[in-house]
Amino acid sequence: MYKNKAHELTIKEFENIFNRLYELLCLFAHKYVNDLNLSKDIVQDVFIKVWEDKGVFCDEDKIEGLFYTAVKNKSLDFLRSKYAKDVKAYPLEDLETMQTENYFLSEVIIVETSNAIERALESLPSKWVEVMRLSIANYKNKEIAEEMNISVYTVKEYKKKAYRKLRKILG
Repeated sequence: MYKNKAHELTIKEFENIFNRLYELLCLFAHKYVNDLNLSKDIVQDVFIKVWEDKGVFCDEDKIEGLFYTAVKNKSLDFLRSKYAKDVKAYPLEDLETMQTENYFLSEVIIVETSNAIERALESLPSKWVEVMRLSIANYKNKEIAEEMNISVYTVKEYKKKAYRKLRKILG
């Protein structure tokens, strides 16, 4: 789209980035501030700031990382704020851990992996998805069968087929 040349985002490009990243960034911010509404506010503030500053990007591949970094920094700014210290009472050790590069990278990986798995699950038949979600929630095969009113054998077959397809999709 716009590699290797400084490029101011058009409204359509900005909207596409917003639609692609908003939910992921909200989940990512939530890992820091542990408040969904606050996470949404932080992400919206980041998008507004980028738009108002007329963000110029040279490489489309780096935009995602820039947004993750901006959300991390905005979340940490909130945690360091007087309000967060007075009201939320975050332990200093937690804040120090959250500021590390390892924490940042592991949280990005968790959010991106969860998103990839969710997209892959959406490509499966609905019954398989239901079996997989119950399985992820630590239901035993017998409990899944009872919950869905199907046989244990059918549960095992759905899981086997789902795992096979998920392996192909996720590599």
